[in-house]
Amino acid sequence: QVQLVESGGGLVQPGGSLRLSCAASGFTFNSYAMSWVRQASGKEVEWVADIAGITTRYADSVKGRFTISTDNSKQTLYLQMNNLKPQDTAMYYCARPRTFSFAQPASSEWDDYAVWGQGTQVTVSS
Repeated sequence: QVQLVESGGGLVQPGGSLRLSCAASGFTFNSYAMSWVRQASGKEVEWVADIAGITTRYADSVKGRFTISTDNSKQTLYLQMNNLKPQDTAMYYCARPRTFSFAQPASSEWDDYAVWGQGTQVTVSS
């Protein structure tokens, strides 16, 4: 059974840091590109970051503050989030794209992802 399970969210003050984790199972993790997307309450899904092999890309809104990475031995995807801002408040999901190429634009459409987890809530507030 293909499964993604996120963890690591919580309440943090502006300027703080969190590291999200996503444990993958049921598929050969290192054969796929992986993504983080987020959805704030009442808003559309927003793509955050992609990783394929050692290559990464980020949304402009998080570039320089967030780092996506993997540990293939643990089949785990990470998102290190530094200098968090109130506008980063959202439910964060890890997701596996149906197809992937860095030559194509990143997607903020659920239909473009084959698998996603249950999400982990990040709240940035003083």
